[in-house]
Amino acid sequence: MIGQRVYVMDSGDSLQLVIPATDGRRTLTKAMYSPLTFQRSEVDVDVFTLPFKIRPAQGNLPSQLNANFNAALYIGRRIDLYNYRWQPVSPTFAVRQLRSRGFGYGVFIGLGSVAINDFVTRSPVGIEYEGVILNAGVAAIYDARIFNVGLAVGIDQLTDRNRHQWIYQQKPWFGVLFGLNLN
Repeated sequence: MIGQRVYVMDSGDSLQLVIPATDGRRTLTKAMYSPLTFQRSEVDVDVFTLPFKIRPAQGNLPSQLNANFNAALYIGRRIDLYNYRWQPVSPTFAVRQLRSRGFGYGVFIGLGSVAINDFVTRSPVGIEYEGVILNAGVAAIYDARIFNVGLAVGIDQLTDRNRHQWIYQQKPWFGVLFGLNLN
């Protein structure tokens, strides 16, 4: 059965495995105490925020930790692992426990803001303001049940007239993300 596609039906004190190719059914009762692991893979769509980004040093400016607004739409592949284990309650009785974990990887595109001033431009701009950026990149996500957490690597594109002077234009950054699973 390793690597074979099965459907699992959890019905109280037993698990029923349905194997589509043979239309056979196998029932596992609570007397079978060996752990079982099942896997499911699917396309994943999420919305997430990047609470902070780490930008590597540029010229005389040291590495930067930016905590500006950033939100993105993510699409990727998600792999869920389901582990059935039996926890002994007494020498003759055990309770089945289900633990699940989800992992994903994919691409994202989003919108954010960034501080624009004379320090982060190649020539003086004369004003300080919050510029609008488009960001894109790749991310790895762990499903923490209530929300998703992960790591991202991306680039930003300033959208206004100072984009050619901005020292971080299309330069890589690293960030932590938090998100909600939409599917």
